[in-house]
This record gives sequence, C-alpha cells and structure tokens, in this order.
Amino acid sequence: MDTIYFLVQQMMYFSIPLLVVALGGMFSERSGVTNIALEGIMIIGAFTGILFINMFQGMLPGQPILILAIIIAAATGIIVSLTHAFASINMKADQVISGTAINMFAPAFAIYVARMIRTVQQIPFVNQFRIEKVPVLGDIPLLGGLFFRNAYITTYLGFAILIISWVVLYKTRFGLRLRACGEHPQAADSVGINVYKMRYIGVAISGALAGIGGLIFVIPTSTNFNATVAGYGFLALAVLIFGQWNPFKILLAAFFFGLMKTIASAYSGIPVLSALDIPNEVYKMIPYIATLIVLAFTSKNSQAPKAEGIPYDKGSR
Repeated sequence: MDTIYFLVQQMMYFSIPLLVVALGGMFSERSGVTNIALEGIMIIGAFTGILFINMFQGMLPGQPILILAIIIAAATGIIVSLTHAFASINMKADQVISGTAINMFAPAFAIYVARMIRTVQQIPFVNQFRIEKVPVLGDIPLLGGLFFRNAYITTYLGFAILIISWVVLYKTRFGLRLRACGEHPQAADSVGINVYKMRYIGVAISGALAGIGGLIFVIPTSTNFNATVAGYGFLALAVLIFGQWNPFKILLAAFFFGLMKTIASAYSGIPVLSALDIPNEVYKMIPYIATLIVLAFTSKNSQAPKAEGIPYDKGSR
C-alpha cells in the first residue's frame, strides 16, 4: 500500500502542472489562436515566481509566499502571452513562428537576468511548502493517504482550475462566445462578438495558467531553478491534443502522462521496477515514447477548433 501512496503522490507532482498548462492551451486554441509558446511562458513564469521566493523567503511564511509567487507567475505569464496575442491577432503573424520566438527568448532571458542578479544562472530556494498531512482530511482511509498527505496546495489549485475551466467554457456566455470565435469567427462577428477581444482574453488566460504551471512544476520537483521546465510545455500540448480540447479528457491525459513521467523519474522507489535490470536512460525515454505512440493513434481523430491558427480578418467573409 505504501508503494501505491508513493506512486500517486509522485504522479500528482507531475500531472497537476501538465493539467494546468494544457487547460491554458485549451483556452487559447478554443479562441482560435495556436499557442506553442507554453514552454517559454512556463519558463518565465517559473523564473519570476522562484526569484520572488528566493528574495522574500526569510520574511514570509511558507504558504503565503507560495500564493504570492503563484500570482506573480500568473501576471508574468499574461504579459508574455500578450506579445504573442499582438503578433498573432493584430499583426496576423504566423502563430507557430511567434510562439517559437518566445520559446527561444525565455530561457535566454531567465539565464541573463539570473546571472545579472546572482552571477550564476541557478536560483535556489528552500522547499518549505510540502504539507505532511491536511488536518482531518489526512485521516480519511485510503483517500487521505493518496491526496492529503505529502501534498502541496498546488494540487488542490489544479483541481479548482479544472472545475472553473469547465464551468467557464460550457456554462457561461463568455465560454460560448470563446468557442464560437475558435469555430467560426465570421459567424461570431456577425452577431456582434468582438473576435479580437475574445482571442486576446483567451491567450491571456492561457498565459496566466502557463505561468502558474511553470512555477508549480518546479516547486515539488527541485530546490533550484535553472531556466528550464524539461520540455513540459511541449508535453502539455500533447496532453491538450490527447484530451481533445475538453477539460475532463485533458485531466485523464494529464494523469496518463504524469504516470509515465513518474515511472521515468521515481522508478527506484517502486520495488517491481527497481528490481529490473533496465538502464536509467530507458526509463527517462518513457514519457516521450508514450507521447509519440499516443499522438500517432489519436491525432487522426483530432477535434481541434476549426479556425485554430487562422488569423481573422474582420473585412473578409
């Protein structure tokens, strides 16, 4: 039973960032803007959040400083994503090239600023955010050990974002308008919906969630930030495609890829796997091999928004 607890707890550390970032990508692409800049936005969001923690950790207690860092990461993600929105929506630039530019800029920016501030590119922090046991809930049989021990508030934040995303997308007027802009922007415009505005909002939400995702990926898995999120932004895109742009399908996809990543990173803590004489490099390839296999079988049935990646020209019909 201890092995199951360990496996699920570790899986949450990897799955929740994937879930949050993929949900961010969903909002952008549902509005009609392809956002492959998720990797770069994650890096800059993680950088600003970890830098804030590094500078103020001695002045504030654990959970409040983490919450403030999450807000800062989200704000940074919005700012960076708006540059992508401007290039994609106003300038009608190729959205893949715009996103790639941000992905190339982000690590260079993080390394440069870190060296300017600390003379080295690593930004250390003390991980004082893990909750050993949530009062009352941690004593629940089975569920307590799985979800309410050795946990982070970021896990519960991820599930809250999932529920809010579903409600916003499918139960509000805003969600209907956002989806209309990604499916048939001309029809949306004909009934008075500002397509440009809706796309800006979709990309901004995407940036906020990607920034948060970058921070909550680093917090449980490291004690320093080295200008990388290990390709998680690209893995989140795979989760988004596998999840067919649907919040709860994205959740299942995030759990699947999170499990693959857990096996790759923590196999030594799983007795069955540690007993096998398999090289470490093989385990590290598992998430990416799984990504290729899954996308090969699911991409044919893609239900991507019809107007995704197509610049909207208000004057054309």
